[in-house]
Amino acid sequence: MARISLADTPKVEKWLLRMYGSSTIQGNGAGIVVTSPHGEDLEFAVKFGFKASNNEPEYEALLMGMKMANEAGARHLVAYSDSQLVIKQVEGTYEGKEESMIQYLQQIVELKMSFESFQLTEIPKKENIKADCLSGACQFFRKLSDETYYHTISPQAKSSSNDPSNLLCRRSENTCG
Repeated sequence: MARISLADTPKVEKWLLRMYGSSTIQGNGAGIVVTSPHGEDLEFAVKFGFKASNNEPEYEALLMGMKMANEAGARHLVAYSDSQLVIKQVEGTYEGKEESMIQYLQQIVELKMSFESFQLTEIPKKENIKADCLSGACQFFRKLSDETYYHTISPQAKSSSNDPSNLLCRRSENTCG
């Protein structure tokens, strides 16, 4: 009988996604950081040009981050968020009650199928500083780096029409935190 060792199994190249969506009086935005298995960060600061509830920017950030990781070639994605509600709704522990939340959940379930593996994990806000900082940069129009891509999403581009092929990205070193 042949023995199989762990050394013989191919290494899974995991991509990481950290995102933060926020809705404040100053505006709505998202910070998204997609990290390749080799440690290269793709940073996005996105301003939403539409009114949003507290949770919509979190869902928008998750969906956009998943799409961007998929477009970058990720097959195995580990996503981190500090939004307990979004995580629990995606896991199925909590139910989405509003129609918009149900639509977001449906899109996420569909998009999860494009990855061989997908994991969504809750982290404390203090461990999500870079994505939080990027989110705030868009709301207050602070430029952090020439290596960060800034984008505004119009009301017509909300949710499922956030086509990552329209977004250009730049590789980034540590620019925010």
